[in-house]
Formats: sequence, structure tokens, C-alpha cells
Amino acid sequence: MKTKDKSAEEKKKAFETLAELEAKRKEKEKKIKKKAKLSMQKIFVFFLIGMLIVTAIFFVLTRDAVKSFFLFSGAIVLFFVYVFTKKKLDEHNQIKKMELSFPDFISLMSSNLRAGMTVDRALIISARKEFAPLDAEILNVGKDILTGREISEALQDMGKRIKSEEIRKTIQLIISGIRSGGNLSVLLEKTSNNMRERIFVNKRAASNVLMYVIFIFFAVAVGAPLLFALSSVLVEIMAEMFAGVSGVDVTVNLPFTITDINISSAFIFYFCISFIIAMCIFASLIIGLVSKGSEREGMKFMVVLVVIALLVFFVSRWFLLKYFVSSFG
Repeated sequence: MKTKDKSAEEKKKAFETLAELEAKRKEKEKKIKKKAKLSMQKIFVFFLIGMLIVTAIFFVLTRDAVKSFFLFSGAIVLFFVYVFTKKKLDEHNQIKKMELSFPDFISLMSSNLRAGMTVDRALIISARKEFAPLDAEILNVGKDILTGREISEALQDMGKRIKSEEIRKTIQLIISGIRSGGNLSVLLEKTSNNMRERIFVNKRAASNVLMYVIFIFFAVAVGAPLLFALSSVLVEIMAEMFAGVSGVDVTVNLPFTITDINISSAFIFYFCISFIIAMCIFASLIIGLVSKGSEREGMKFMVVLVVIALLVFFVSRWFLLKYFVSSFG
């Protein structure tokens, strides 16, 4: 009888704790979502005003309504691509945060179990705000267990919701240990230690390939744009030189023939820009794959690489044109 009363009391405490933590989490989540929505609205308004001003200046300078329309439309499309990419990256970052805080969560749960708490209460007490956004998933698991679901089923559903292969495999390992009749607190503690070791190994591997990442970044952001700028300037200078020579009668036998260059300098210019952008996109994916083991991790470098590479290209091209014009007239 006393055991039943104690069990009922523990369950009541667990429900109270769950309700309190759930209320705090929902209030915090509501504030974060509201702040993020207002921030995105402000960014869109400022971007729209800025693009209207840029398009108006472009139209005044070129008097070309079609190009101005395409400029504005292209900028809007790029903005929505940015929003979509940012959303996907945020989701990926949330999963990474969960993976990093998962060892601490199961270690804390193990400590709570050794302190004599029931599984449901130990799990709910472990849902600290420091583990956000994992705390929401922990509370959902606690809710499922309190309503009568098996702990293995609740954990499996948690693994499916998080969409992390590492957490899913860890949960499968814990469930296998539970079904084989092992001590849950010891199992959780050992799993936590193994996850921490794996995270440490991954970080050390990332530091070992740092030189490769720096080399790729420098080659794509600085080296390649400099070479493209030099080649595009040389094509323009040679085209102008050969255009003046082509009309002159040459009486000396030469091992080569000077003819007009059929490729326009504008084509070379736009080809360089397109190739630089494509190269930056692929380089950012390679950086993510080399440093973190996932192409997605490199998407955050994409915009930075493109901006730096194009800036280097235009600045170096301007200096080279100025130098060659002053040297050769």
C-alpha cells in the first residue's frame, strides 16, 4: 500500500514538474518566434526599399526598363532563396545543438536515476533550459511515459522527430540495453562517455584539416579571382592591339598569323564572373565536407566566399586596367 502511495506521489510530482517546465518552454518559444518574425519583416522591408533605390538609379543611368525589371526581380528571387537557405541551415544547426547537448542530458538522467528517482521523473527533471532545443523533445518523451507509453517507444519517436542519425543510433543502443535487462543508469553513463569521446575525436579531426580549409578558401577567394582578372584584362588589351594590327600588310614571314579575336571581351568578363560564382559554391560545399563531414556545413561560407571573390576580381581588374592603359597608352 505504501509503495502504491509513493508511486502515485512520484507520478503527481512528475506531472506538476512537467506542467511547469512546459509552460516556461512555451512562453520562451513564443517570444523567440515573435522576435524572429519581426526581425525578418524588418530585413525584408529594408531590402525592398534598398532594391527600389538601386533599381531607380540603374534605370536613370541606363534608361533600360527591361534590365531594371530583371534586376529587381532577380534580387527578390535571391532574397527568397536566402530565406529558404537560412531556414534549412537553422534547422541543421538546431539538430547539431541537440547532438552536442545529448551526452549531458543522458548523463544528468543517469545521475537522477542513481539518486533514486523514477524513470519518468528523472527524465523530466533532466529537461533543463541549457539543453535547448533538446529540452522540448525531452518533455515530449516525459509526457509520453507519464501517459502510459513504453520508454522504448517514446525514445524511438524522439529519434524520428529529431532527424539526427547520431542520436537515433544512440537511442537504439539504449533501447537494446533496456530490453536486455541492463542497469539503465550505468548504460546511460557509459553511452554519454562514448558520445563525448566521439565528439572530441570529430573536433580533433576538424582541427587537423584546418590547413586544407584555409588553402581552399584562399585559393578560391583570392588566387582564382586574381588570375581571372588578369586573363580578362589581357584579352581586352590584346583584342585592341590586334584590331589595330589586322589591317596592316605584313611582309615578314612569321611562324604565326595575327588575326582578329572573335570572342568579345564582354563574353570573357561575364564568363569570369559566372565561373567565379560557380567555383565559390562548390568550394564552400567542399569546405563543409572536409571540415565537418557534411556539405551542408559549408553553405554558411557560400555568401562570404562569393562576396570576397567578386570584390577581389573587380578591384584587381580595375588596378590592372589602370596599369596597362598607363603603360601601353
